[in-house]
Amino acid sequence: MKVEWDYSERAGTYAKRPDYAEAAIDAILARAGIQPGDSACDIGAGSGHLTEPLLQRGLRVSAVEPNDPMAALGRARTAAYGSVQWHKGQAEATGLASGGFNLVTFGSSFNVADRTAALAETARLLKPGGWFACIWNHRDLDDPLQQAIEETIHRHIPAYELGVRREDQALVILACGLFDQLEIIDFPVSHETDRDDWCDAWSSHATLARQAGDKMAEVVAAIRTLVAVAVGPRLVVPYRTRGWMARLKD
Repeated sequence: MKVEWDYSERAGTYAKRPDYAEAAIDAILARAGIQPGDSACDIGAGSGHLTEPLLQRGLRVSAVEPNDPMAALGRARTAAYGSVQWHKGQAEATGLASGGFNLVTFGSSFNVADRTAALAETARLLKPGGWFACIWNHRDLDDPLQQAIEETIHRHIPAYELGVRREDQALVILACGLFDQLEIIDFPVSHETDRDDWCDAWSSHATLARQAGDKMAEVVAAIRTLVAVAVGPRLVVPYRTRGWMARLKD
């Protein structure tokens, strides 16, 4: 199956993206009844933004990533953990054995997969009663700086859309008929970072890049100019870690 979203050129800047809210990860594990030593499959593991927190909580993690440069960053980030294995595979066809996992996660990756096929693969991977979870960090668009950034993007790309990552995932999860006990995850998190690093991370924004085309560098430069005027060398960016989780039907 062809990988439609190629992050090869964005891997370095993707690593600068913010981490997820710790409370969101804890809530997922608590609701799913996940304990240290349980097995998780993190699909689209990328540079390890969700893989590492799962390892920190004592899980045994199989990290699946189709992109070699992204996987290299993830391997480096998780090199100190003995309970992780990295695999090259796709959300729709991981190549892993059936029925081996208590939890299957997608950290900012469910939207770039064929979601129906990915849910079928997730169901195949899970043990009876296992759980699926997908999460994203969404910039808080009530924040004045983020509103100004959205206005800047729309000036360059009038028809810009936030994409599948901002949609209600409940519809596709329930429509596949494989899961029940749907839960919504929603926790605030603030990301304090170097201003230039945060602006660099915009270069990894694949949803923006797909719509910007040859205007991508121009858009990122405009965001960089706006942020440089609005804030000092460091900034605090408000996000919400949002997601959905559901249990494999008996």
